[in-house]
Amino acid sequence: MKSRVHVIAPYATMVPVVSECCALFPELIIRTSVGSLEDGVNIAIKEECATDIFISRGTTAKLIKNAVKKPVIDMHISGYDLIRSLSLASNLTTKSALIGMQSITHVAKAIIGLMDIPISIYTVEHLEEIPPLILELKNKGFKQIIGDRLVTHISETYGLKGFLIQSSKETILQALERAKQINEYKNYADVPSKIFEQIVQSKYKNIVVLSKENHIIYEHFSTLNFTRDLKDHLYILNTDMNDTKPRASKLLVVDNDVIEIKGYYVSEFGYKLFVLKKYNHLINQHGLTVQTHSLHKPVIKESSSIQHVYKQVELLFKHKEPILLVGEQGTGKDFISTYIHEKHEDGLLLTIDFKYFDINQLNTLPIQYVRTIKLKHCELIEEVEVLSAFIQNCLEKHIHMFVLCEHNYQFESFEWLKCNKIQLPTLQERKEDIVPLIHYFLSKFHEEYGTTPVKIKNKSLTLLEETNYPFNIDDLHSIMKQIVLNEKDYIIQHETVERILKQQSHCLKPISLKGTLKEIEREIIELVLKEENFNQSKTAERLGINRATLWRKLKNEGN
Repeated sequence: MKSRVHVIAPYATMVPVVSECCALFPELIIRTSVGSLEDGVNIAIKEECATDIFISRGTTAKLIKNAVKKPVIDMHISGYDLIRSLSLASNLTTKSALIGMQSITHVAKAIIGLMDIPISIYTVEHLEEIPPLILELKNKGFKQIIGDRLVTHISETYGLKGFLIQSSKETILQALERAKQINEYKNYADVPSKIFEQIVQSKYKNIVVLSKENHIIYEHFSTLNFTRDLKDHLYILNTDMNDTKPRASKLLVVDNDVIEIKGYYVSEFGYKLFVLKKYNHLINQHGLTVQTHSLHKPVIKESSSIQHVYKQVELLFKHKEPILLVGEQGTGKDFISTYIHEKHEDGLLLTIDFKYFDINQLNTLPIQYVRTIKLKHCELIEEVEVLSAFIQNCLEKHIHMFVLCEHNYQFESFEWLKCNKIQLPTLQERKEDIVPLIHYFLSKFHEEYGTTPVKIKNKSLTLLEETNYPFNIDDLHSIMKQIVLNEKDYIIQHETVERILKQQSHCLKPISLKGTLKEIEREIIELVLKEENFNQSKTAERLGINRATLWRKLKNEGN
């Protein structure tokens, strides 16, 4: 196998010499760039993934070694290189000095002694010694400084002539020969690892390995695209693993496919291995949703009534008992069930809404990856036996079950489920939570819409606390949204709150149950229409009827 060799030349005139040598090494893929010191380092960092071996010289080679993890060959300055350079430099009658490490100056002293060249030699042990030494030589009358690219660069900065020691073709050939030897050894040593790699890749289609520093040092994907979102989930899982917890796993949904990530911590090396597996098309039916993003809302439970609810739900959830959450619209049934699932389970949360889902498809659902299921609108089901068998199957597989209802009568025909019924309090029954919710909505809308107000007066808080909210948190959310969008001051004015409450008063009146069924129906339709900004399509969808039926009812009301 050919090795990819990247020669980073510290000076441009080295490039044609390297090109002459390339034909002699057909087992190497050789590329050349020009860059000295930090420029060379930046090239190496950028090209590391596409390079097996780097070749450079002197200080540039040393800096590259510290920046990359690939082998770096240093083209050492040979005696022949020094003879050529010193002979050329001595042709000038200016006062000259050579500066370098001992490996260079030791040979240079011998050459100068034999050839009787009038050039002074100065040895440095650290790169930091070079600038003050050059300045000192300038003050002593030296005009020309001989050395590598760093020495000549600093010399020219101080106004002196820099004479670069160039590498001969023989030196470049020696460096490429060393690269060839490394390639031969690498190919020989890599045979076992390549065999094991093929075995691993045949079993695991998607693999990632992280180093101690949490850098990706190996990745292979054949059935997945390693997207930014997928990488973020992997790094989140990575933080959960250590010596005391060597394994971790996570399930998520991407483009309707379930992705399972399993992580393994290899303590002997400090590395972490991640195996990713895709399960095709788990959910693609109308009425099914999978929770793919974590909740980012605060849990507000200042009132004792809601604290008791959370305590009950959590206890029953831990024992994997089916839970019936009964509560009016906006009391938080969805939020609480999702929050409890996320707190205690890493698997998938599936919601089945029988308003849209065909119950005859229940048995086709691949629930082996699901840890919690929420059922909505069970009162619409006629095939009770199908639902009963499905729920029993889920419980046997230790899947958590939530049933969500707005009213007790909706669940009367399903008493056989023997769910643990928990009644959620209305917002009026948990008044202690209204102010924290207001403050949360104030911050939320500021973040989402860039609204101006950041504070609300106590007088306005009291008024909002005393307001009746038929749709509970949903109503409060809607009212606060209108308030912050209409307020131009940093502090919400009481007049703004009063005006918005007056405008929204039609939405805050509970539905009257007096009158005929047709009159009650009309009141409900009008209320939903206003909430949906008179969008008939959305109104029909919420009411569970088609648009033609809604149009007919509205027409009849007008007659």
